[in-house]
Amino acid sequence: MGVVAKRSSMTFYSDGADHYSHRVRIVLAEKGVAVDVIDCHVEDLPEDLAGLNPYNSLPTLLDRDLVLYEPNVMMEYLDERFPHPPLLPVYPVARAESRLYMHRIQKDWCKHVDVLVSVKSTDDEVEAARKDLRDSLVAISPIFAEKPFFMSEEFTLVDCCLAPLLWRLPYLGVDLPEAQCKSLYEYMERLFERESFRESLSEAEREMRD
Repeated sequence: MGVVAKRSSMTFYSDGADHYSHRVRIVLAEKGVAVDVIDCHVEDLPEDLAGLNPYNSLPTLLDRDLVLYEPNVMMEYLDERFPHPPLLPVYPVARAESRLYMHRIQKDWCKHVDVLVSVKSTDDEVEAARKDLRDSLVAISPIFAEKPFFMSEEFTLVDCCLAPLLWRLPYLGVDLPEAQCKSLYEYMERLFERESFRESLSEAEREMRD
């Protein structure tokens, strides 16, 4: 991951196929943070991770003596630690709204992605999750015509949460009808063309669309 202006002693333990790790990598790239990304897999975690993170989970962000192991906490920490460019609104009401959007993305969409990628999911659970995710995205597609980013004129942490999910749709077998989702496809194109998004992609994530 490239990076220049802002120096940091950070280490990021990241699963290259995981959408939660991906959202943090987007923020790191957006901020231009120098970070040592250690690509891991849940089946083969580094030995030192258990001593850092009580849950021995991914992703985990280490910044000197600080250890963070919840993705949204990492994202907000990075936004405050490296304030330019800002990825949350300045005013409290707008910041609260952004946090609520992130919460709803988790409750409404990420839960379906988690089912689709879990090896423990049954065929029926996978099919139901795929259908529910597709139907929900089709229904909400028109709102993406209103502003260039999700409910915002500027790229924010909300988009950092959405981008990894949308990038994985073909890999997850979720096919959106182009005629009904024109605005959503245009939004995805804006996200995927960002330099920070391209830099954030792991090898595994690039293969999802190759």
